[in-house]
Amino acid sequence: MQIRPHSKPTAWPMRSSVAAPRRQHGAFLITFALFMLFLLGFMGIALDFSRLFVVKTELQTAMDSCALAAARELNGQTDAIARAQSAGMASGNGNKANLQSSNWNGVGKIVSGDITFLDKDYAATTVPAAARYAECRYTMSNIQLWLLQAMGAFSGDSATWPGTGTVGARAVATRASAQSACPIPVALPLAKFSTLNVGDWVPLLDKTKSGSDFGWANLDGSKDANSTKDQVDGYCGTKPGDVIGTKIGTNGVQATVVEIWNYRFGIYKDATDKDKETKETVSSPSIHRPDFTGYVYNTSTWPKGRDAYSDFVAKRQAFTPCGTTPTDCGMSNGGGFSYVATSQQHKDYGADRRVVLVPVTDTSSAVVDFACMLMLQPMTIPVGTVELEYRGKANAVDSPCTTTGLAGGSNGPLVPVLVR
Repeated sequence: MQIRPHSKPTAWPMRSSVAAPRRQHGAFLITFALFMLFLLGFMGIALDFSRLFVVKTELQTAMDSCALAAARELNGQTDAIARAQSAGMASGNGNKANLQSSNWNGVGKIVSGDITFLDKDYAATTVPAAARYAECRYTMSNIQLWLLQAMGAFSGDSATWPGTGTVGARAVATRASAQSACPIPVALPLAKFSTLNVGDWVPLLDKTKSGSDFGWANLDGSKDANSTKDQVDGYCGTKPGDVIGTKIGTNGVQATVVEIWNYRFGIYKDATDKDKETKETVSSPSIHRPDFTGYVYNTSTWPKGRDAYSDFVAKRQAFTPCGTTPTDCGMSNGGGFSYVATSQQHKDYGADRRVVLVPVTDTSSAVVDFACMLMLQPMTIPVGTVELEYRGKANAVDSPCTTTGLAGGSNGPLVPVLVR
């Protein structure tokens, strides 16, 4: 056997040097697993609480609908509460909830006991004559959660990680006076008002300057043209009920209101001009809204010379413009106007702009009543004949002005409004 005196025995790795990396690798896996569990927990909380927030929002919409519908029925009659509960359940349950489920995912819907009533002092009441507020309150439980339920099953701790959630919503509504429009600043003499029949055409202005039945009259008692212009544009510093008995200022024909008047028919000047400060279009359907239709009524377009309202309603439903150019709309040579709203713009930006309240005045210029009238024609420059169609007393039950601010009380019709 050959002996190598200088050779060294082979060195083998120590057992501990292999075990240390293995122990470190195992520790990392455990740390990563714990971290993922922690991360999944936060994801579960975020996802499931987002679901609860969505369900609560849906439920709040249902409660708002319920309270508004119930409040509408609180007219002091003996069956008011029964009607209110029925209306509230029908309206509230008509909403989808619990992720837009039509049956609320089977967790139950509003019942009569969820609708309670309060008197004028905000105290609970079951007396129909005393009920002034309707309150809808509902708690939805057993809302199925997703990741939190899985976390509970994984950890065995269902108390910390529940499988279901609970949300609630509440709404309170009452009836309050409405006011959606101001009277236009004109004065219809009581003597003329007393002779009118529904459907009559009445000259507001007459180009002969002798046949006008009434003219401009500022509701604030002033006589300046700028006030007239503002009030035709819809500004009014007082409610109709407050005007009764007050004297209003009278003035002559005001050329300053022509543009504002014609906006209601969808006729505009310089539609591309920009306001120097806001940079918004000064004269356009989106800024100065027209009626749903700009169709013009005169003896050429409506030979009967009266009772055009039913056709006006049909034209509104079709969003009929007055034409394609200002000349089409009766403006001689354009009359300084350059743009006419299209049918689509009447649809997109239209509002109730041509059925108006008109003050009725006595011989002392005091307001004694209000007439409901339809604006028939735009104004021309120089000012020509302008007429309105009489649609009856503004507070008549079947008046198209019942939503304008008079029927139902001196300050407007009572309509349901949310208060909480």
